[in-house]
Amino acid sequence: MAAETSSSSLQLPCVFSPQSRQYLALCAQDGRLRIWNTDSKTLHQEYVPSAHLSATCICIAWGPCRTVKEGPQRKKRKSEVVLGEEKADLLAMGTAAGSVLIYSTVKGVLHCTLDGGHSGGVNCVQWHPKDSLLYSGSDDTYIIEWDLQTGKARSKWKADRAAVTSLCVSPDGKLLLSAGHIIKMWDLDTKEVYRKFTGHSTAVTTLRFATTRPPDSNGLYFLSGAAHDRLLSVWQVREDGKDKNSVVSFTLTDEPQHIDLVASNNKEEAVRLAVVCKDGQLHLFEHFLNGPCKKPLSPMCSVQMSDTKDSPVPIPMLAAALAAGTRAVLLGYGTHLQPVMEKLEINTAERHVCLTRDVQTSMSISLETAVSKVKTPFVGDKSRVLAPGLPGHQAPVKGTTQGSEKRKKGTETREMSIAERLGEIDLSAVSTEKGAPKGTATLQTDNFAVLLLQGLESNDADILNKVFQTRKEMVIKKTVARLPLPAILPLMEVITKRLQGHPIAATLMVRWLRAVLMHHTSYLASVARSDCSSSADVDHKAKLVYEEESSDDEASGDEGLPDNDSDNWEEEEAMEEDKDPDSKGDSKANGEEDMERGNESEEE
Repeated sequence: MAAETSSSSLQLPCVFSPQSRQYLALCAQDGRLRIWNTDSKTLHQEYVPSAHLSATCICIAWGPCRTVKEGPQRKKRKSEVVLGEEKADLLAMGTAAGSVLIYSTVKGVLHCTLDGGHSGGVNCVQWHPKDSLLYSGSDDTYIIEWDLQTGKARSKWKADRAAVTSLCVSPDGKLLLSAGHIIKMWDLDTKEVYRKFTGHSTAVTTLRFATTRPPDSNGLYFLSGAAHDRLLSVWQVREDGKDKNSVVSFTLTDEPQHIDLVASNNKEEAVRLAVVCKDGQLHLFEHFLNGPCKKPLSPMCSVQMSDTKDSPVPIPMLAAALAAGTRAVLLGYGTHLQPVMEKLEINTAERHVCLTRDVQTSMSISLETAVSKVKTPFVGDKSRVLAPGLPGHQAPVKGTTQGSEKRKKGTETREMSIAERLGEIDLSAVSTEKGAPKGTATLQTDNFAVLLLQGLESNDADILNKVFQTRKEMVIKKTVARLPLPAILPLMEVITKRLQGHPIAATLMVRWLRAVLMHHTSYLASVARSDCSSSADVDHKAKLVYEEESSDDEASGDEGLPDNDSDNWEEEEAMEEDKDPDSKGDSKANGEEDMERGNESEEE
């Protein structure tokens, strides 16, 4: 079963392997994939994706069991040839970056990576039961059919107006259920809609087929669960097409988090259902699907778990798996970092069962030293590791050597040079056309901050020209925000010089000046205030001398000027001349005296 979940929710995927239920795969908060052995209760494998911090795992799904050769073996005689045992091998992981990782549990390595198909986070992945095909649904509203033999997308089609949150393939491999705003059933041969079902107001997180009968026999049923919904709805695919409403509902205490069921092969066989809710409770159902049922069905048995302290604290359940032949239930409870697996038979005669466990003694990790394969991804030249300090600086990371593997020449990591960084952010490499593919290079703000700091320290015009050529407001704002305070004054000096240059360069510098004033105004004001306080006495004396020399001239010059606030200043001037003819004569006399004084000063 795939642990389908929306990228906006905080649900962590947790899935048992098919058939034998030998392994429990889950992703914890640190983004690492851990595979636990349910028989020995030990950590079997651990895989760290290279982008486990930036592109976390959203959903995981086990592939069909297959026969896999674990390594090179000697040739056997014909009498010694034995059919290999089918094991759960491949595990598909959908990430928030839009890629799908295929991990091999038998070999303990990454089998392949399926990328380039989705532009949004992958919310659900589902395997085809027979062919080597994989289906993925994403936030970009598309469904992609992947061919695992070639590692490429086989077909891609738009499923809904909203994000695709859940997928499920029918047991015969001919139909596909998808959920967005509504639930759609697709014909996988033609990729056309076969039926539509509406009934959930929130995102559908779970889709499971409950029967294995063909759709034209009125005996094909499937169930669906949605976020913030305490009901599981069962839908019937009718031959006449009158299947718009659900026929059966199962009541829960909270929204479903993990579902496992034993499908019904005929009408005389009941469907067994185990549902783990978000509140940590387990609900068991058993029902014969034979037409509609008006009342919602209550669980046959509800199971809770708590510790053995004086004041009991509930222990959350993570997943549950039903056995096909027996009444035993395999439980996984505790935390995602240290889960506890236990197989037990529950007395379904009681409606409510409370189990007490000592979690402290049960949750001690015992790591298999001989069988465990803890894998660390290989760190190549394209890997970028975040280090403390200024964003963009890369810390050299040493790849771990495992066993007898020899390190190849030319694979050592090194820090990128300035020329290589300039080549990466070269504006000519970034396509601005509308039809350009999405895989073109994009400008990174951390590279701009590092390059701008290096250019200011070395006063290199080439580096500064490369950085100042950008016209994106967001890139400029983030670059200025990430600069350290000692680099602000040198940046202001460079901006001031370039503002006095060519007009085109000045228009670009205005954007940088605006960004500096937005982010570092307080710092510039504090620096200017400290400079003013240190030179306050000298400026004050100079100001007094200047006022004594120029006080007479300023007074004489301002008296004859009209008021700038008045719009009809010509009319006001004419009225003043009519009212005060003497003042006009005085002004003329004063003007003549000023002229005479000027002439005398020139003669002197």
